[in-house]
Amino acid sequence: MEITEVRIKLIESAEDRLRGFCSVTFDDCFVVRDLKIIEGNNGPFVAMPSRKLTSNCYKCRTKNHLRASFCNHCGSQLKSDHIEHDSGGRAKLYADIAHPVNARCREMIQKRVVHELNHETELASQPGYRSRYDEDFNEEVVAQPLHGNTHQDKPNPPTEDRRQDHGTDSPPTPHNQGKNPDQEPSGTSPGEFGKGIFE
Repeated sequence: MEITEVRIKLIESAEDRLRGFCSVTFDDCFVVRDLKIIEGNNGPFVAMPSRKLTSNCYKCRTKNHLRASFCNHCGSQLKSDHIEHDSGGRAKLYADIAHPVNARCREMIQKRVVHELNHETELASQPGYRSRYDEDFNEEVVAQPLHGNTHQDKPNPPTEDRRQDHGTDSPPTPHNQGKNPDQEPSGTSPGEFGKGIFE
């Protein structure tokens, strides 16, 4: 297995240790996105993409984040004795979605990503810099429905001005379109409008 491409998205924030995100492509056929590049005490390191761990409410069985004190659905108080801890005593609140299974693979990924991070940082200092991170990821294409949608097949209305002027300086409103506002409605004589409402 070989890393064939790494794309970096830099984060410019002096207050946070997050340096950026990256995507790693293996053998030109499999990509893992949203790896975090974090500035550690001994230099940058790569954190694998992860998800928040959840637990079910004992009353309504709704999923809640492990550190939640109350259920998001029924409001019942949640217990915190189900949270697992690692060897250092830290609570395990996240689980990796994808990760290397041995130190050799982790070192290979880390070395390549850090090398690309340094290169991307140099490119970012040049005028006209643009990140390639999201270049080939078109959300509009991904979001297309599997089957044709009837309302999408209709032609778009003409873009030219659709307002119809009737000899007035102000555009007509839906209530007086094409009518003289001073003219009484047909079949109604002056003073009869509203007659009989309060009788």
